[in-house]
Amino acid sequence: MKRVFAYLKPYYFRMSVGLTIKVLGTFMDLGLPWVLAFIIDDIIPLNKINIILLWGLVMIALSIGARTFNIIANRMAAKVARDTTEVLRHDLFQKILNLSGRQLNYFTVPSLEARMTTDTYNIHHMIGMMQRIGVRAPIILIGGIIITSTLEPVLTLILVAILPFLSIIVFIVSKKGIPLYTKLQETTDRMTRVVRENITGVRVIKALSKGKYEKDRFYAANKDVVDKELNASTLMAVTNPTMNFLLNMGLTLVVIVGAYRVDGGASEPGKIVAFLSYFMIMLHAVMAITRIFIVFSRATASAIRIEEVLDTEEDLEEKEIEATKSEYHIEFDNVSFSYAKEACISGVSFGIKKGESLGIIGSTGSGKTTLIHLLMRFYDVASGSIRINGEDIRSLDKQTLRMSFGVAFQNDVLFADSIYENINLGREITKEQVKDAITDAQAASFISEYREKLDFRLSIKGSNLSGGQKQRLLIARALAGNPKILILDDSSSALDYKTDSMLRKAIREKHKDTTSIMIAQRISSVMKLDNILVLEDGQMAGYGNHEELLNTCEVYQEIYQSQFEL
Repeated sequence: MKRVFAYLKPYYFRMSVGLTIKVLGTFMDLGLPWVLAFIIDDIIPLNKINIILLWGLVMIALSIGARTFNIIANRMAAKVARDTTEVLRHDLFQKILNLSGRQLNYFTVPSLEARMTTDTYNIHHMIGMMQRIGVRAPIILIGGIIITSTLEPVLTLILVAILPFLSIIVFIVSKKGIPLYTKLQETTDRMTRVVRENITGVRVIKALSKGKYEKDRFYAANKDVVDKELNASTLMAVTNPTMNFLLNMGLTLVVIVGAYRVDGGASEPGKIVAFLSYFMIMLHAVMAITRIFIVFSRATASAIRIEEVLDTEEDLEEKEIEATKSEYHIEFDNVSFSYAKEACISGVSFGIKKGESLGIIGSTGSGKTTLIHLLMRFYDVASGSIRINGEDIRSLDKQTLRMSFGVAFQNDVLFADSIYENINLGREITKEQVKDAITDAQAASFISEYREKLDFRLSIKGSNLSGGQKQRLLIARALAGNPKILILDDSSSALDYKTDSMLRKAIREKHKDTTSIMIAQRISSVMKLDNILVLEDGQMAGYGNHEELLNTCEVYQEIYQSQFEL
């Protein structure tokens, strides 16, 4: 929670002003019962209507002043909560963007979504409540005890005797509540993951008639959330009735003892009325404090989850590695890597000169996409090195490194925006460059059919386009920035042979200085490239051009025969 509270530092002055106003308003509220007692016991016996009216106006002024000051303070508190949470969300989002692939796998996307939304809202709610009720309630409680002790010391002892029991209840419940809310958020993450998977794959679910199966899966996840919510709520629900019982018992004793004291002449009716008013005010204050502890317990669990992300150390730090002279633009030197214990890439070595093209082919799960992730440094190699122009990529600034790439991934994303913005992506690329990229990607034919042309708005994930149209837009996005290195990760699988051939021809002729890497399942997509890397179970099964591999690589021969020979 310390890390989260540090975000309040820029707003200390505003908080101080707001808290000062809140304190003044609370003191005015505390003054009302005292003035009432004074009027009943000292002013009314004088039988002077003018003085009674005057003190009545004083009560009205205190009431208006208290409400006005509280409204102003509450608005200031809301602004502090809003601005603090805004900065917290920004930093959390920035941190998430900088997480490595390994860290993203650890946290999971649904969990990160929940931390960005539900958890930051819990923090927002807590900051606002702490400034509003967190200041007002303790002042009313402590100030009420001080004032009532001057009015009725004997009755005040009854109230003070109850407070230790209330404190014990709050301490025990809040201590047990934080772990329960942590578990609740974890189960919410799992439910979010199920929902996300179902929404993403809704067409597959419908096509395979798996609606009942997915409903059952969601029911189980949802029930788990309900059970955890019930556990936490049941525990927290103990506070209100228990405190109500103790305070009502105290109120009953106050009424009985007060009646005896008035009857015996030891006290005055006005003081008893004022004491009862203070008791009710303090009753509401204590109940407010219990709400604060409930909110604080939930927020503490959320803060722990947020701080876990914010405090995650950078595992892709830049390292000082001496550059070497190399004839290659891109060079893999004995690279090995594993996601878990078992290696998925082992001893891969090859080099590509500037302007050359490389095709990567192999069976599913052979490590083709993993090589690209390593090249773009989403993960660091376990051993060996990857160099660009002789410089180890671990010594390069990640943003500078990635700006040199133009990439179309296998399962890439199109946003709910115009075609132009989906290709531009905030890179300040001119419309002429976008149009050239669209032409090279063979996307001009279908875009010209839209009345809005480049302003045609796509649905989420480009659901209003066909598979081939999506891929051509993604390839246009990769080409638009005139990248130094072009990577197409199985991004032409939905294209017909003619379109695929025209695309490869446009890349060869119009992007001669660009070093290109193409991952493909079809040999026809890579057979005309300068070099082809054949992977099998994470290891190099062959490397060379098409003719060389047909003569030397058994794995390549098998793929060729399965695709070209009957």
